[in-house]
Amino acid sequence: MTTNPVPQKTLADGTTLPVIGIGTFGSDKYGPDEVGEAVLGAIRAGYRLVDCARVYNNEARVGQAIASAIAEGVPRAELRVMSKIWNDAHEPGRALASVAASLAELRVDYLDVLYVHWPFPNSHDPGVDVNSRDAHARPYHHDAFMALWRTLEGLVDQGVVRHLGTSNMTIPKLDLLLRDARIAPAVNEMELHPCFQQGRLFQYCLDHAIQPVAYCPLGSPSRPERDRTPDDLSDVDQPVVRQIALAHGCHPVAVCLKWAVQRGQIPIPFSVKPAQYEANLAAIVDDPLSPAEMDAMASVERNNRLVKGQVFLWPGAESWLDLWDVDGSIPE
Repeated sequence: MTTNPVPQKTLADGTTLPVIGIGTFGSDKYGPDEVGEAVLGAIRAGYRLVDCARVYNNEARVGQAIASAIAEGVPRAELRVMSKIWNDAHEPGRALASVAASLAELRVDYLDVLYVHWPFPNSHDPGVDVNSRDAHARPYHHDAFMALWRTLEGLVDQGVVRHLGTSNMTIPKLDLLLRDARIAPAVNEMELHPCFQQGRLFQYCLDHAIQPVAYCPLGSPSRPERDRTPDDLSDVDQPVVRQIALAHGCHPVAVCLKWAVQRGQIPIPFSVKPAQYEANLAAIVDDPLSPAEMDAMASVERNNRLVKGQVFLWPGAESWLDLWDVDGSIPE
């Protein structure tokens, strides 16, 4: 079993998470078997953080990979296994059933992090386009969210979940959650890449001892076609990124990951190709960016959100911007 000394980030309670993880969202391109093989290969290469979700429909195969890695000698205590409650399981009873299913399929006795995938109980069928809508969709309802959160706090009390996390949240929603929660979120998973740095939300998380975890850390080049718009930018094609890559003799992908880790977020890039996930891991353990290069990377920000979330809109919502509380208030 090959190991790699991945640095660690320390959470508010003193426990740690590796500074990089392997994602498992296969988009529309990769099935469960390919994702499972990638997870096993990544763990063999040195990864110890695996980011999962019920809605990815591959946790059973990922669980086989995790079990194989443990059988090969990787201690469970070294692994950090994360999963998420999908939007159709916000009702407390369904949330408990969802977690039980994740534990069974992932073949673990506890989850290191359990996220609420989106703050809305607005779901959709697999493969729908951006114009699809859940007939029962509604805006964020804080009392309903807290009923779910208190249920998940009970799982922490029982020891089957070590930490709770939020995902696709905003500052106004986090303000309410931190006000009312007995157990605060330890992590917040959010879209973060050089062209979408979310400076205010990122700093808010740091100020409140919430560790940012970055999805789409490379700009999600494999995201579904339905999530693409003509205005989307490619992070790896930005001139500053390419200039730094040239100076370091590396791929622009490596620059995006070095920047992410040095900035303080935990990227969770996905790849099924061993050469890619091994290179991603190697990128963050040596040859860091200089302070001047980190400053230059700040200039790449373009407020270019790629995951807009249109399918989660409710009747009466004006645009996908309503999902993100862009004016500082939560739409009703």
